[in-house]
Amino acid sequence: MTNAFTPIEILRPTVLEFGCGTISAAARFAERIGAKRPLVISDPFNAARVDMLALPGAVKVFGEVKPEPDLPNLDKAVAMAREAKPDLVVGFGGGSAMDLAKLVAVLCTSDVAFADIVGPEKVAGRSVALMQIPTTSGTGSEAGTRALVTDPVSQNKQAVQSRFMLADIAIVDPDLTMTVPKEVTAATGVDALAHCVEAYTSRKAHPTIDLYALEGARLVGKYLKRAVVDGGDREARAGLSLASLYGGYCLGPVNTTAGHAVAYPLGTRHHIAHGLACAVIFPHTLAFNMPATLAKTAAVLQALGLPERKTVAFDSAYRFCTSLGIEMRLSALGVPRDDLGVMADEAHAIRRLLDNNPAELSRDAILKMYEAAL
Repeated sequence: MTNAFTPIEILRPTVLEFGCGTISAAARFAERIGAKRPLVISDPFNAARVDMLALPGAVKVFGEVKPEPDLPNLDKAVAMAREAKPDLVVGFGGGSAMDLAKLVAVLCTSDVAFADIVGPEKVAGRSVALMQIPTTSGTGSEAGTRALVTDPVSQNKQAVQSRFMLADIAIVDPDLTMTVPKEVTAATGVDALAHCVEAYTSRKAHPTIDLYALEGARLVGKYLKRAVVDGGDREARAGLSLASLYGGYCLGPVNTTAGHAVAYPLGTRHHIAHGLACAVIFPHTLAFNMPATLAKTAAVLQALGLPERKTVAFDSAYRFCTSLGIEMRLSALGVPRDDLGVMADEAHAIRRLLDNNPAELSRDAILKMYEAAL
C-alpha cells in the first residue's frame, strides 16, 4: 500500500457541471467555444434524445454505440467523424459511448491507427473539443483518461490511456438517469462500487484517492437500493451519480484490480454487460482480498451497512447484490462450464490490473471463483 509520500498525478475535466438540470450547460459550452459542427457519439436510445442537448450548428449523430464496443464499432464511428470533421465531440450515454467519444476525438483528425495508441500515453494530441455527458451511474468514464474497446479476434479488451482524452467539460445531470431500468441501475451501481473498492484496496491505493473511494462506497450503500425500488427518487439518483463520478476519480491515478480482470472475459466472450459482470464477481474478489487488506475491507463493509466480520464478508456482499435483483449465477447468464478454463487463462493474463491486486491471484484461484459463481 502507498502513503502520502508517494508521488501521484491527479487529472480532472477542465470543467465539471454537476447537479439536476445542468444539461443546459451543454449548449452554453458549445456556444462559448463557437462550435459549428458538433458530433454526438451515442447509443440508439440516447441518440433519439440528442435534441435535449440543444447544441448549435450542424449537429451530426453517431447513434450506433454497442453495449460492449468492439474495434469495428470504433472504426465506423471514426470513419463518420473523419468525414464530418467535427469541432466538438460529445459522448452522450453510458461508459461505452463516452469511451468511444474519447477515441473518436483523438483519432478523427489524423490517420493514426487504434493499434498505435493502445497503452499508456501514446496519443500525440487532440485538436477538437471533448464533452462528456453520462446517462447512467456506473463507469465514471466522464472523469477519466481511459477508454476500452474489445478486439473481436483476440476477444480481449484493449485499453488506451491518455491525458488528451480527458474531457474539456463533463456534465453530470442525475435527471438523465431517471429512465434507466432497475436491473441496469442495480448492475451499474455495483460497477461504481467496484471501482471505489478496488482502488481503495489496491497496492497502488493512495490517501488522495481513498476519501473518494470510501465516500463512493457509502453513497452506493445509502442510495442504490432506493434508486432500484423507485427510479424517480431524485435524491437517490443524485447520490448514485456522485458515487459514479467518485469511482471515475479512482480510475485515473489508481485504477481497478482483480474484480475487473476477472469480470472482463464475461463481457468479451459472453457479451454480459460490464456492470452486471462486475456485480457477479464483486463478492468473490472482495472476500478473497479481505485477509490481505483487512482494515480497509472492514471499512468498505461498514460503509455499505454490512457486517464487518471476515467470516461473513462473502455472504454479506452476495446478499447485498441479490437484494438488488441482480442475477448472480453465471449459468443463468449463459456461461457454459466448459469455457471457464479459457476465461481463467484470459483473466490471469490481464497483468495491468492483477499486478496491483492486494493478494496474489493465481489462474486456479480465478477458475475456482468462476466455478463458485456458476
